[in-house]
Amino acid sequence: MKKKFILAGMTLSVLALSLGSLAYADVSVNGAAVHTRIFNDCPTSTVTVDNSYPGHITIGDADLSCFGYANLHNWRFSSDGGATDAVFNNGDSFRFSADLVVSGSGDAESGFQVSPWWSHDVDGRLNVRTTDGEIAAFGGRLPFYSFTASQGLHYVKGTSLGLEIAYHPNGLSESRPPTIEYIVRYGGSEYTSGPLAFDEGNPAEGYGSWGMLNDARVGGHLQVFLTPGTSSNATATWSSIVYNPGPTATEPSTWGNLKGLYR
Repeated sequence: MKKKFILAGMTLSVLALSLGSLAYADVSVNGAAVHTRIFNDCPTSTVTVDNSYPGHITIGDADLSCFGYANLHNWRFSSDGGATDAVFNNGDSFRFSADLVVSGSGDAESGFQVSPWWSHDVDGRLNVRTTDGEIAAFGGRLPFYSFTASQGLHYVKGTSLGLEIAYHPNGLSESRPPTIEYIVRYGGSEYTSGPLAFDEGNPAEGYGSWGMLNDARVGGHLQVFLTPGTSSNATATWSSIVYNPGPTATEPSTWGNLKGLYR
């Protein structure tokens, strides 16, 4: 009986070590940091911010009668109550969602961002555009996907749609590349891109290779288009914001090997 007890103890120890290869992301989130006028082609406009994370974040921009292209504002998940942006690295696993409404007399694009190290404020968008209703993911390190082209979805300004992004590092390798999934809930239905694999980055740059790469930022954006001669406005509201870190599988499962210990 004593030998059986020792074997059982060894089995539990091996199981504990195996489960130790499943670690939760180190990124804890307890707030959001808002950044305005990243693009500032209309410096005389009126920007308003209501940061009531996680209940809602609202960014509005009015008096947009300027010549030029756009104003860009964003928010980022924060680990220190909104003082600074949280840093997301290649091996972190996470999922976040919110309900988004884009409204106003002018046109804009808004949505979620997973922005790479070289473009913390601009690139890497799951984007909703009011001019033509396009809903698509593009830019930065994100695999391209269009809900408009693939599923015929078009956003109508002033309506609510749910957005969700899930990032899984998997093996951070060519054989087991990280994946990202985009999810849209609109008009009572749910649409998904399915898990999309990342291609390889440049490891010589020092930010990792497969995946979103180290030193990324995660959150949302509002880019408003200017209307020369017309005092337009645009507002984006993200409500019911939910962020969850997820288990990160650093090695392939060894459960089959563990079961062999009982044979």
